[in-house]
Amino acid sequence: MFSVAVATLGCKVNHYESAGIIEKLEADGISVVPFTSPADVYIVNTCTVTAKTDFQSRQLVRRAHRTNPAAPIIVTGCYAQTAPHELAELPGVRMVAGTEMKEKIPVIIQNITTEKQLINVSDIGLKRTLSDLPVTRFPGQTRAYLKIQDGCNAFCSYCIIPYARGRSRSLPQEDVIRQIQGLTETGHREIILTGIHIGEYGHDLPSSTSLLNLLKKIEEQTDLERLRVSSINPTEISDDMINHIRNSKIICRHLHISLQSGDDYILKSMKRHYSTDLFRGLVEKLQAAIPEIAIGTDVITGFPGEGEKEFLNTVGFIENLRLAYLHVFPYSQRPGTAASSFPDQVIKSVKKERSALLRDTDNRKRLKFNSGFIGKKLSVLVEGSRDKETGYVKGFSDNYVPVVIPEGDMSLANHIVQITGDHMIKEKVVGRIEKNG
Repeated sequence: MFSVAVATLGCKVNHYESAGIIEKLEADGISVVPFTSPADVYIVNTCTVTAKTDFQSRQLVRRAHRTNPAAPIIVTGCYAQTAPHELAELPGVRMVAGTEMKEKIPVIIQNITTEKQLINVSDIGLKRTLSDLPVTRFPGQTRAYLKIQDGCNAFCSYCIIPYARGRSRSLPQEDVIRQIQGLTETGHREIILTGIHIGEYGHDLPSSTSLLNLLKKIEEQTDLERLRVSSINPTEISDDMINHIRNSKIICRHLHISLQSGDDYILKSMKRHYSTDLFRGLVEKLQAAIPEIAIGTDVITGFPGEGEKEFLNTVGFIENLRLAYLHVFPYSQRPGTAASSFPDQVIKSVKKERSALLRDTDNRKRLKFNSGFIGKKLSVLVEGSRDKETGYVKGFSDNYVPVVIPEGDMSLANHIVQITGDHMIKEKVVGRIEKNG
């Protein structure tokens, strides 16, 4: 049987798109094997958000070529879109397929063994509709992703993604509802809405709509039990959205709100259109309206012009917010972005030191937030695999607290159980089962 191996780097959108490619390949009778196995064709779905992910993408291509030097390799994704000629020079690469070509890969692959090397990359900035390769199931996962939006119009000074993904484009509401119904029918109890800039959802559709309107329709028109919203900008969370989340029976008490810096000068230089005062006010408003909500954020350190003063402003700002966790990234120069030519670039050793300090802050934030649920009840969706450290059944609460359940067994997988927090193992809450859902 013809076999294909797929490797994916980067965000939830990339993983969703790889899942769509895999599902279509399997429907066509093609065997999908682990990436470490010999295969007839390899697909590498790349990321280019940092220089590190570029390097990792190249390493995956080289690994595939070592595993089977005769196998053609298709490279796709954001790195393929922005630097196709770099990837075309790597050994074994038969095709470089741009972002908009992902949905055509299941067809392309039928003839890939006879095709000569080809760069198939067009101007993604001209794309005005959402490329969609629907996913109906995520085998082995209790939570499913659903891509509702792609692209970004913001052009933050540090970010290459608008050049890799194009303009903001949305999945029509009726298609979102239909796909959610399909995913619930295949057993998924929680769905994560994902995109590159989901706060822009609906603005491009013929009948302009919004993310809030979509959230309301999902609750009205589907039987979904848990809905989670992925990363969103602070300017896109209105009072009406806060009220809807507070009153919703399905939306999880968890928001990931992008910050990037806790210094107003750096925010302006990044072209982030909000202030630290706005961000602080939003976090406090959310916490007052929705008790026990988990709020996480992204932070970039080492941005050009970030001196000791600006960095300490960021540290102090974050320390004084009740956040559940941080995602910390050292700034990475991306050719073609405005910030790549800014003066006062921060040296690598300083970025590394600052990242370590912020990751320590992240560890303390996680421990403090999660330990606040000792003695409290949590609703936990049990996953289909055990915790690697303890061997216990594991899952996440609706407000994103990691939980392990010593008394549980795998018959609980994909069930929502009510637990009471008993004690902690590192940052995880150890829970006692109250009742099954």
